[in-house]
Amino acid sequence: MSRLHVPVPLRWADLDAYGHVNNVAVLRLLEEARIAVFWRHPEAVDPGAWPTAVLDAGPGASTHTLVARQEIEYLLPLAYRREPVTVEMWIGRLGGASIEVCYQLVTDLEGERTVYAQAITTLVLLDAASGRPRRLSEAERAVWSPHLAPPLTMRRRRDGG
Repeated sequence: MSRLHVPVPLRWADLDAYGHVNNVAVLRLLEEARIAVFWRHPEAVDPGAWPTAVLDAGPGASTHTLVARQEIEYLLPLAYRREPVTVEMWIGRLGGASIEVCYQLVTDLEGERTVYAQAITTLVLLDAASGRPRRLSEAERAVWSPHLAPPLTMRRRRDGG
């Protein structure tokens, strides 16, 4: 299995009153990485940069994606930094019409890897014309399968809630 490593810059506006990246901004960082990795961008200078980018993007696309579920664990506060953070991504499950994307938001300074957050997003592929789920194509499975690995295990509340 090979993880995808996506550098994502922080913005000064991502900070909250406590001086660290706001929880909503963390979800935006994950979204930016997910879009870069899975959505084809016809106007991109290097369209082959992400071989996993096989879904057409934009309003005229024949496939839309719907976020069906997201779960995130914040492990450490992330302070602003000029260097991009890295979103490590892999696919935890390829379903019939859905994929489960796993993430870890990390920095690696002088060989010391620090994980600030981890998350799972379930995406459902929809046929744009009908608005109904559509099955993953064999081409999508072939491109995404090398990045298939066991899904994240999230911590659960002890009270069972």
